[in-house]
Amino acid sequence: MRLTDFWARLEEAFGPAYARSIAADHSFAGLGDRTIEKAIADGIDTATIWRAVVAAYPDRVPARLR
Repeated sequence: MRLTDFWARLEEAFGPAYARSIAADHSFAGLGDRTIEKAIADGIDTATIWRAVVAAYPDRVPARLR
């Protein structure tokens, strides 16, 4: 998944402001307790990051974005 596609999905699921907040402030167990920003900086594949977001927020991410 391209980085631009990742951000588009995150913003569609959470709204632009909340998506950026989640990316900066929420540590995901599925990413080794990294934030999204840290995982991207560490070179974690965006598809892996997206799966961690979906796992953490299954009710928030629409099925068509999974």
